[in-house]
Amino acid sequence: MSSTAGSLSEPHVLAHAKQRLFPEGDGDRSYAVVDTQFAGGEWLAGQAIDESVLEALAPFNHVHVGSGYPDLVGVRTLESDLLSVERVGEAPPLVAVEAKGATERGRVDTERGIVQAYDRLNEANVAYVAVPADAISETDRTLARELNVGVLGVDASGRVEPVEVPRIVGNRATGGATAIRFQASAQGVAEKSFGLNHPKNYLGYPLALYADGPTERLLADNEVVRAFDDARPGAAFLGLVAERPDGVELTPLGREVVRFAKSRYGSAEGGLAEFEGWYRSSACFYDIAPDWAELARWVLFAYPATKLLVEELQTLHDDGFERPTLVELVEYLHEVHPAFTVELFLRGDDDVRSRALTADGDLRRAPLCEGRSYHAPTVFQLKAMLYHTGILTERGAEPSDLDPAEDIWALRQRI
Repeated sequence: MSSTAGSLSEPHVLAHAKQRLFPEGDGDRSYAVVDTQFAGGEWLAGQAIDESVLEALAPFNHVHVGSGYPDLVGVRTLESDLLSVERVGEAPPLVAVEAKGATERGRVDTERGIVQAYDRLNEANVAYVAVPADAISETDRTLARELNVGVLGVDASGRVEPVEVPRIVGNRATGGATAIRFQASAQGVAEKSFGLNHPKNYLGYPLALYADGPTERLLADNEVVRAFDDARPGAAFLGLVAERPDGVELTPLGREVVRFAKSRYGSAEGGLAEFEGWYRSSACFYDIAPDWAELARWVLFAYPATKLLVEELQTLHDDGFERPTLVELVEYLHEVHPAFTVELFLRGDDDVRSRALTADGDLRRAPLCEGRSYHAPTVFQLKAMLYHTGILTERGAEPSDLDPAEDIWALRQRI
């Protein structure tokens, strides 16, 4: 991605800024997307965006923040050299970035980038403009300080230096920005979200953790689940347990599962014994164990996506769509919750989103009809659990086996 500073294009500048603010391998509670205008593979007329730059920019989404659509929006706890004061509090800030590079005439409109970044502070906690380092004037720096906008200077080698550092402000994200906060949270959709597709596998984990004896042995002896490496993070994802540096502990929601078992069976061990009869059963959990399925349903409703899906499926039913397909559901959801829909359903790699989304963030139908376009944790594992808890009429399928135009997302109980 190297180029002379005077000819650094906007995609190059943005890619370097993203790598500085959101380095790869940063771990949990960090997530960023770049606007869909960069996903098309071409920037200035006839100038292709290098494949390495596209890979650095991905994933793409069209997220409304403040008065418009920033070039980059993400959530991460930033290093102290990027801010004028230390961050106070635990929640990482919502970051908006506007990038400016050399135009066809070689001009860099730094001032306009600063003003655009300032407009994002209606919702973002911190805003930056990223520009070629040799394009930053003293006037630009003065304006940025007055507007509380950070300035990132990018040189020909790709090094990014904070020229002006901003203060964090206390705005609350709304609308599309909540989708980015969702993805950066412990419950954001990623391949590690759900490794198993039956809610009993996650309900059993807090019981085994609480019961007397090694957790994994209890899960195996009671034939709850043998895929321990998937059960623990899945239980954490649903908020039943918390993974700490010094071990795993029950959350308030997990303790409610233990109380449920003790109220019916006298002990957590007694509750675990009930699981033996469900091992390898393909029957709908809601039909064979309605009390436990109702408990799992309550747990699933604590997951942010569940309420949204159920409410919007009810709206589709009210509008006459009693058996919407996955394609119809995604198209409808994108009209009312565009950024959230993209994050929940579409895989984050640059190939899928660059084909599925236009430069303006609209959906293209053809990629939506391909199973490989979708997040497996949503269309397979989450949907299967919604089926087993009596919410949906049909279970999920792996993306490789999925026909989105025939995959039905219908409520089992409509009102």
